[in-house]
Amino acid sequence: QVALRESGGASVQSGGSLNLSCVVSGYIYNVHDLGWFRQGLGQEREEGAMIARDGFPSVADSLKGRFTISRDLRKSTLSLQMNSLKTADTCMYSCALRRSAAGSTWPSWGQGPQVTVSA
Repeated sequence: QVALRESGGASVQSGGSLNLSCVVSGYIYNVHDLGWFRQGLGQEREEGAMIARDGFPSVADSLKGRFTISRDLRKSTLSLQMNSLKTADTCMYSCALRRSAAGSTWPSWGQGPQVTVSA
């Protein structure tokens, strides 16, 4: 059974850093993709970063250079290191899991920690 539990949300000042973690139960590294999504108040949810089942990471163009996604297979944990945070990064962040396949949707989600960046 799949379950995702995030931690690491906080309030920080602009320019600061945070590391979000997501412990994933039921994760099979060569079957599932893992991703970080975020949603600001009144905005649509957007994909921030993803690690495919082959371990290849990808980060949204708008976040490249500041955000890094990684996974720890031994701990079944997905992480998102966020540096040089901006007020625009204030969002609810959620990790998600899906089976790695063309056109696959993201059916499994965590609750999502809040990240608030103040000027």
